[in-house]
Amino acid sequence: MREAITPAAAAALVPDGATVMIGGFLGVGTPRRVIDALVARGARGLTVIANDTARPELGIGLLVAAGCVARAIVSHIGTNPVTQQKMIAGEMQVDLVPQGTLAERIRAGGAGLGGVLTPTGIGTSVAEGKQVITVEGRDYLLELPLRADVALLHCYEADHHGNLTYRLTAQNFNPVMAMAADVVIAEPDEIVPIGVIPPDHVRTPGILVTHLVERPR
Repeated sequence: MREAITPAAAAALVPDGATVMIGGFLGVGTPRRVIDALVARGARGLTVIANDTARPELGIGLLVAAGCVARAIVSHIGTNPVTQQKMIAGEMQVDLVPQGTLAERIRAGGAGLGGVLTPTGIGTSVAEGKQVITVEGRDYLLELPLRADVALLHCYEADHHGNLTYRLTAQNFNPVMAMAADVVIAEPDEIVPIGVIPPDHVRTPGILVTHLVERPR
């Protein structure tokens, strides 16, 4: 049985300077209450690994606007002009990674693999400084795995074992990130009794989840 913690308690588990994976796609599937708590706490120096930085008023965009993020490893920043301004001003480092490559690097981190071979980026600036490996006459980039100190997830349901379900597109990056972090904090919409979630509906098993955040009041 796992007791749920407050968003503020969850934010306190994310130290300044930590590397943090955050689920979601333009805010869909992002743990908004924990992000609000991180902003309220005044977190600093975070490296965020996520699909995107959303919009200035939404999800990860709130962390960027509040000055919590020192570095973002993401697939795009096109919807967040604040991220763009901070990158150009040298206030924030941005590492742009092709979206499929980003997902695979996180998966590799969770699976304990040494990296991913992909043809994406060959012959472009993405390849600069990276090892090229030739397999059966075709060149591939070696993309290194990604792991984090903490993963912050949003889910639809959780039970008190920490088993998680997701709805529709909100599942996006959340399940794969649960595999690739030392501490996994899940923010559910609902917490249900053990046994309510059918086993074949569980997308993230409770053994991967360190903490649950209490449901909205």
